[in-house]
Formats: sequence, C-alpha cells, structure tokens
Amino acid sequence: MEKHINITLNVWRQKNAQDEGGFVTYEAKGVSTEMSFLEMLDVVNEGLIRKGDEPIAMDHDCREGICGQCGVVINGRPHGPRERTTTCQLHMRSFEDGATITIEPFRAHAFPVIKDLIVDRGAFDRIIAAGGFISVPTGSAPDGNAAPVKRTCAELAMDAAACIGCGACVAACPNASAMLFVSAKISQLALLPQGQPERYTRVRDMVAQMDNEEFGTCTNHGECEAACPKAVRLENIALMNRDFIWSSLTYRPESGGGGA
Repeated sequence: MEKHINITLNVWRQKNAQDEGGFVTYEAKGVSTEMSFLEMLDVVNEGLIRKGDEPIAMDHDCREGICGQCGVVINGRPHGPRERTTTCQLHMRSFEDGATITIEPFRAHAFPVIKDLIVDRGAFDRIIAAGGFISVPTGSAPDGNAAPVKRTCAELAMDAAACIGCGACVAACPNASAMLFVSAKISQLALLPQGQPERYTRVRDMVAQMDNEEFGTCTNHGECEAACPKAVRLENIALMNRDFIWSSLTYRPESGGGGA
C-alpha cells in the first residue's frame, strides 16, 4: 500500500565550478514511497520553481538504470543505500519517515563540479577515445557464429560490458581511482577474439590516458566493486594489470606497436 513520508534534504548547491558551494536544507512533505529518488527531486524542484527559486541541477537521462548519468552520493554512498541499484532506480520506500538525507555530487579531482549535483565526467569519454574500441573494416555485420568464443570468455566479457560508466567506483574509492571502469572497458574487448589485434596497445593507451586525467591509484580497498550498480568485479583490474605488464615488456617504441 502506498505510504507518504516527510523527509529533510541537505542538498549540495554550487553555482559553477568557481563557486565554493555549500549544503542547503529543504523540507519535503508528503513524499510517496512509490516515487523514485529522482521523481522526489522533481517534486522538490517544482516547489522551488513555484517560489521563484533556482531548481536543483542534476544529471539524468534514461531513468532506467542504463545510461549512468544519475549518479549522486546519498548519505555518503554513491547511488544510495541499496546494492546494485542506480539513483534513478532507488525508491523512496528505502527511507524512513522523518529521515534526513544528504545529497552531494561525486567527489573527485577528475570529476569537477559543473553545477549543484552535476559533475563533468568527460574524463571517461577521453579514456574510451584513447583505445576503447576495435578497428575493423566497415561493412555488413558478421554472422553471430563466425568467430567461436568460449562460453566462459563470453560470459566474463558480457559481465565487464555491463559497466555503464556512471563513476560510482571513482566516487567510492578513497583514492578516486578509475581502475574498475577502465579495466571493465579493457576486459570486455580483451576477452574476445575481435579485441586481440589491438589488445596490448589498447591497455597501454587507455591506462596512459587514465593517468593523464589524474585519477588516483588503486590500493585494493574494494569499495569500487561494492558501490558498482552493475556488479563489475575486481578480477577485471587483475586482467588489466597483467595485460599492462605484458604490454610494457613487449613494447617497441621504434615500431610504434607492441603485443604478442
């Protein structure tokens, strides 16, 4: 049965990247427990607009747990209290009546705040552009069974490809490391035959771009895996590290390539 609750919101408000920003408190009365978290913020914003105040800026797109744009830190945890759940799929029934909820943007040097809860995740795009693709001739799609793939490899590749690039791993990591994201994008190709020709140049180029973006280093806290809404596993980081070491050993600068 639908219930209604009253909650207090402490929301990070920041006009732009140069503004210091700070928390502002709002009271949300009669919130339906059937609402998603973003729907609740929509209602709060409608009230702010009616009063002539600036609405809370937030990122969102699909609202189906696919695009990864909705990520915010809720009570100190990226995407909120429920495991394997994006912010847009989090419902207000996860909170008690009278609860105080603190909402803030992802905190990382490589994710500068644009406004309020919106951060610039362009660093992820640049990492993908550095090598997160395969170079193949264009034309019609090949037959699905043309390239045999071991079942275990296919399943692991699909698990890695589930990463939606939301950045929760970076926000959860004490070092603001992007290793889980980068390793997922590397593994999804490294585990498949189509990704083999550029396997070692790919890992070298993507890791180099990750370092250029000034993400932190991985010290095996495991917070990234715990915060990931798609259950991307730490094993991907191990695979990336192995490939990176092999790439470093076989790289020939004069030839511009590497690998085995």
